[in-house]
Amino acid sequence: MKAPYFAVFALIFALSACSETVSRNQALAVETPIPSETVVAKAEPPAEQAAPDQPRILAMGDSMMAWHSLTGGSIAHTVSAVLDEPVSNHAISGARVIYKLPVSGAMGMKISNQYRKGDWDWVVLNGGGNDLWMGCGCGACEKRMNKMISEDGRKGAIPHMVDSLRKTGAKVIYVGYLRSPGAWSPIEGCRDDGDALEARIAKLADILPEMYFVSLADLVPSGDRSYHGADMIHPSRKGSAEIGMRVAEVISSVERGN
Repeated sequence: MKAPYFAVFALIFALSACSETVSRNQALAVETPIPSETVVAKAEPPAEQAAPDQPRILAMGDSMMAWHSLTGGSIAHTVSAVLDEPVSNHAISGARVIYKLPVSGAMGMKISNQYRKGDWDWVVLNGGGNDLWMGCGCGACEKRMNKMISEDGRKGAIPHMVDSLRKTGAKVIYVGYLRSPGAWSPIEGCRDDGDALEARIAKLADILPEMYFVSLADLVPSGDRSYHGADMIHPSRKGSAEIGMRVAEVISSVERGN
């Protein structure tokens, strides 16, 4: 088999392996670092309100959302464990908001193409970090930033994607990125652009009904490296669990009517 064909098949295998539906049992099969009080405080649902067989929560995004999927410690696994229901996770590492290659883009490297038809009540997603880091090196990114989302939050690929998801009847949670804990990381130079991107997404959440922005700007205490993996880019299992709990709390709060 010639190298180009081998590369295509390898890519197809890698992308297809990233899609999964996680259940509460799967999430708890591996020691997910969820504080015990979170689990104990959650009342078990009555038998007639058992978790549905078909997930009603869809996760999409890049490596932050996909990280620890194979070991049962992703953000989606924590959401599944806390809410006691399955979550379908289609996030793919390296995915971008703006992605022009047709084949791999259709397979999910373009985040909007990770959507699958379903009776979703919630879509949880993130994205934009790879567009800034790999797309413009987190320098001179204003043009790319505006393509993703305008300064007023009303135009661009992200508003279009979120509004399209909302029109399916789902509520949308957009998750921000971890900040470094005052220690060097390979993406330290992206801090200002990342802050600007999230400020625009927060404006969009203020504009659109049933869209919620979950900021992680205050999650990591100064000097605490335990929320990041060894690469100081992606979340550790602890970091993924903390992010998942914030997402689950938004879902629970909205559905309680708070």
